[in-house]
Parts: sequence; C-alpha cells; structure tokens
Amino acid sequence: MDLFDMNLNQEHRPLADRMRPRTLDEYVGQSELIGKNSLLYRAIAEDRIFSVIFWGPPGSGKTTLARLMADETKSYFTSFSAVLSGVKEIRTVVEEANVQRRQHGRKTILFVDEIHRFNKAQQDAFLPHVESGLITLIGATTENPSFQVIAPLLSRTRVIVLKPFFEEELSLILERALGDKERGLGALSLEIDPDALKHIAWSADGDARAALNSLEAAASLLDTAGGERKITVTAVEAALQKKALLYDKDGEEHYNLISAFHKSLRGSDADAALYWLGRMLMAGEDPLYIARRMVRFASEDVGNADPRALTVAVSAMQAFQFIGLPEGELALAQAAVYLATASKSNALYVGYGRVKETIGKTGALPVPLHIRNAPTALMKGLGYGEGYRYAHDYENAYAPQEYLPDELQGKAPSFYVPTDRGYEKIIRERIGEWRRIRASRKKDKRGNRIDTGATGESSAEGKIKKGGGGHY
Repeated sequence: MDLFDMNLNQEHRPLADRMRPRTLDEYVGQSELIGKNSLLYRAIAEDRIFSVIFWGPPGSGKTTLARLMADETKSYFTSFSAVLSGVKEIRTVVEEANVQRRQHGRKTILFVDEIHRFNKAQQDAFLPHVESGLITLIGATTENPSFQVIAPLLSRTRVIVLKPFFEEELSLILERALGDKERGLGALSLEIDPDALKHIAWSADGDARAALNSLEAAASLLDTAGGERKITVTAVEAALQKKALLYDKDGEEHYNLISAFHKSLRGSDADAALYWLGRMLMAGEDPLYIARRMVRFASEDVGNADPRALTVAVSAMQAFQFIGLPEGELALAQAAVYLATASKSNALYVGYGRVKETIGKTGALPVPLHIRNAPTALMKGLGYGEGYRYAHDYENAYAPQEYLPDELQGKAPSFYVPTDRGYEKIIRERIGEWRRIRASRKKDKRGNRIDTGATGESSAEGKIKKGGGGHY
C-alpha cells in the first residue's frame, strides 16, 4: 500500500484531519484546560457544558475541542464559518436546534469558526438563543475577543485561551500518526530519524496541523514501493523547503544561539551580535524568527530609552519579507547593530509586569465617571464626563486630574519608572514636572483643583470642560 492508495481509502482526508483525537483521553496538550481536575473536563464529563470562545493560534486544537465536547456529551453538532455564513444561516440552525430538542432531547452545539469576522448585528443574533440555552455556542478565533466580540456575547460565554503546542507534544502527536494503522501512516511501516522528527516539530512553531501536514508531505516523497521506509532529515528538508538547523544531540543549539544573540544585544556588543546572527542564518535558522526576537528586544531591553529602536526592528522585518534571502540578511544585520548600540532600559518591561500584577489582584475596576464618554443625555445625567478637564485648554496642554480607578488613586505604585538614559531622561523629567504640579494643587476627588478664591491660577488653567465637551 502506498500513501496515495491509503488516502483514497480515507476519502482524501488530510492526515491532520484523520488524526483528530476521538476522546478527551487521546487529546495531547492544553493540560491546564482539559486536565482531569479542570473546569472544562468536568463540565464535559458531567454533561454540563457551557458556551465558550476558544482563543488561540492556528493549529492549537480549537476545532478538535469543539467536536470532542459534542461527541462526549452526545450533542447535536453543527458548524459554519463566519466568512461564508450570516444571519439567515443562524435562523436555520435555531430551527434545527428546536427540532433536536423536541424530537430527540439533544442539546445543540453550534461551532462558529473565525467568530471575530461576524459583525455586531450577526453576533447579536446569537444572544437570545445562547441566553435561553437553546444552543451552546462555541466560537473559535485567533484574534483577541475583547476587541472582536461584542460585550453582551462575551458576558454569556467563557473565554478559554489555548496555547501553541510544545515541541515535545508535537513529537508525540507525530509518533502517534506514524504508528496508527487505522487513521495514520502505520500501514506503511515507516521509521523516522530522531533529528527529522525534531525538525518537523520545531518548524511547526506550535501548530499541530502544520506538523502533521509536514509529516504527510515528507512521507509522500518516499518510494515505499522500492523499499524506502525511513523519513530522514533530507526528506523533511525537501518537503518543507527549509534547511534543518545544526542541532546537537540534545537539540539545544537552537536555544543556545538565540540566547547568545539576545545577551550580546543586551550587553551592547555589536560584533558579538553580528557573529551570532551570522551563525544562526548560516545554520538555516528562520530569519523571521530572528526578526521577531529583535522586535521583542526593542521593547523589552531598549524601550523608550530609544523609541526609534522598535521602528528599526519592525522595518528590518518588513524589509526582509520584501526582498528575502540573501539580500534581506543585511537589513537584519543593520537592525542588530542598531539595537546593540542603542541606549538600554527595561523600564517598560518591568512597568507592564507591575500593571498585570495589580490587575490580577484588583480585577476589573470601574472607569472613573469624569473620564467616561457621555454621548447621550442619559449618560450625562448619570454624571458621565462631569468635571473632565480637556488638556488642550490648559497651559502646556496639561490638566492635573486623576485617571486611575478610584481604588488605586494614591495607593498604586508607579508602574512606569523611566531611567535617566537616552530619551527616557526627557520622559523622566516630564513625568517629574507633572507630578510636582499635581502635588502642589489642593484637589477634589477627581484630582481637580478646588478654587479657594485666591488661587492665582491663569485663565487658561481655569477652563474646565463641563460634561467632557464632546472630547474623548
């Protein structure tokens, strides 16, 4: 039997589709989400499933989990893509759900792929049926649902974040596919070199679908009729059109090289940065992987000490995408030297870490009334925007007032503490001056100065836009 004959028997279904887990116990990865003590696992096991939005990168198992939820609970499963469907199709699903409930007593799971592509009206159409429990909605998206899914729908669902697969998990998935005689490549009795397996798992970048597609492509290149049964690194390179990295036996060289490159940039050694960049490129490293790491470095280790660093890093990545190899290597080299010689600051990295820690402790604190938008009379009547001070009406476009939630005012630490290096020195001086102005003013609860009749404030400072003045 060759690969072509096997695919005929499997109705031309790709290996990635054939190897979808049939039970939760077959599922590899996402242990925090579907481990045996997890909320999702127990909800499925006890047939108490709920509407959910799976947010994760391609190939992280969103569709597979949706199908497993239906299979394990014996629910009626229907799906459509937000790219091809609209409100008319939603009505059809609702009618079918009513039939399933009345005639068969079955729940209906509606799986919506790329739910972020639905507009507001289309998303609104789900609300009453999710609310009533007629349908259990499972949405899948690669985009942040906070920005792409309407708030009423978010409040009726749980957002579950799926992570890319680890390389060890991808290796296990690939090995299962090689050994499975019913759905996988087991009937071909193939072997695979450990380095070839490792290269497929690494190249997939956390995407299980991509890994299985690569394995299938490499297997299709073998002359099984002539007795060729081993998938080698050469076969994988031919299938992927990508040269394998020069791994050591433990597979650490990839990580050692990128670590040396990153630390050389942080240590302001341009020569070492260029050397490690060259080592990676000559080893066959994905240049865009290096570019992504430099973009991250520009924010994490340079930050506002040199704001141009991020522009340089992103421009280098775009330049490489535009002209490719080998000419594009020079753009990466230019960015590496710029980053190595730029002023350094990790104040943004540290500051954002403090923000996430604070939010984790305090939760979703309400926005202060005076900085809320007030587009309607009702909102204005409730105090939205009342007392907001429009900065451009004040001297130097600075109006002292509070912007943090009430619970954090005077209690929260300074999240962002700029250094005195590079451009951050100017930022530090500006923030210091603004803090001195605020500290010198007697404030009401919104941070607005209380006029005692002998303030001496300028006419510009005295302007306060009541109700926000229509300004955001």
